[in-house]
Amino acid sequence: MSDIPKGYKQTEVGVIPEDWDTDFVECVAHITTGGRNTQDRVDDGQYPFFVRSQTVEHINSYFYDGEAVLTAGDGVGTGKVFHYIIGKFDAHQRVYRISDFNDRINGYFFYLYFSNHFYNRIMQMTAKSSVDSVRREMIAKMLIPLPPTKAEQEAIAEALSDADALIESLDRLIAKKRDLKQAAMQERLTGKRRLPGFSGKWVEKRIGDVLRIMHGKNQRAVEDLSGSYPILGTGGQIGTASSFLYDKPSVLIGRKGSINKPQYMDTPFWSVDTLFYSVVQEPNNPKYLFYRFCLIDWMQYNEASGVPSLNARTIESIALAFPAGAEQCAIAEVLSDMDAEITALEQRRDKARAIKQGMMQELLTGRIRLV
Repeated sequence: MSDIPKGYKQTEVGVIPEDWDTDFVECVAHITTGGRNTQDRVDDGQYPFFVRSQTVEHINSYFYDGEAVLTAGDGVGTGKVFHYIIGKFDAHQRVYRISDFNDRINGYFFYLYFSNHFYNRIMQMTAKSSVDSVRREMIAKMLIPLPPTKAEQEAIAEALSDADALIESLDRLIAKKRDLKQAAMQERLTGKRRLPGFSGKWVEKRIGDVLRIMHGKNQRAVEDLSGSYPILGTGGQIGTASSFLYDKPSVLIGRKGSINKPQYMDTPFWSVDTLFYSVVQEPNNPKYLFYRFCLIDWMQYNEASGVPSLNARTIESIALAFPAGAEQCAIAEVLSDMDAEITALEQRRDKARAIKQGMMQELLTGRIRLV
């Protein structure tokens, strides 16, 4: 007990301040399930319809009106899907609704604690590596730490709600920037909208006239946990190698499996035998060609009835209109700048998520108190 800080106590939910209490969920809220089926959803419905997924469906009628926390009762989202709402809504019959919070607990404070601790609780209650369904008792008999006043709970909820709002705003901005980049690709890579200063005619060529498709090789001989070079598969890096297969900027595309996810590398790499790489002919710009590959629907060139596959000669035979090398470089630079902006926003969002996670660990257990 000597390692418990002064002013704190050991409880079943961990170490919390001495003036905090604990209680079961069933003692601070009402627990029930929805009554709807999945087929009741309406694509453009007026009200939120909570199903066993993080995706919120819609419906044209509602059965509930108020504050509630919802979680999946079974399915792949068990213990991982949570929603908070104030307003009119309906819910699937296998979705638990926790509502009618009494005056001892703030509903959003409950949502924050419950959504971050319920999965661990249900995993501790099963001997399996996964859980198929939630029993009401798992929720009802879950202990919740209770700061002594609603004011303190509300302060905690507000601080974390502000963090959520920042993350959501960054998510929206990232989505907007991705849409803008996709529109720019459609316009710039097809010549529908030219960059200032360029007016030369685009020339139709076979892909094989601007790059050569090369076969990757088996990686067993070069696999090395401390290797300096990435081993690339159809889904990205799958290991490291002691030597490289190619050391110039290259566009890569799946030969088998994921044939619709082009990759770009401008540092030495090893490509496995299910992933084509390319040797780009000057004066063509490899990054431009990568972006151009991203616009192609590769599944239309699939040559297998089972696992999707591409043929090198088929790829090289595809005819496209290409600008001169200088315009390729300019277009690639514009799109690369947009990618860099998106990456910076994603890093900022990920940092915000990490900060929020740390805040939750401190605030929801009382390790940090808000005045």
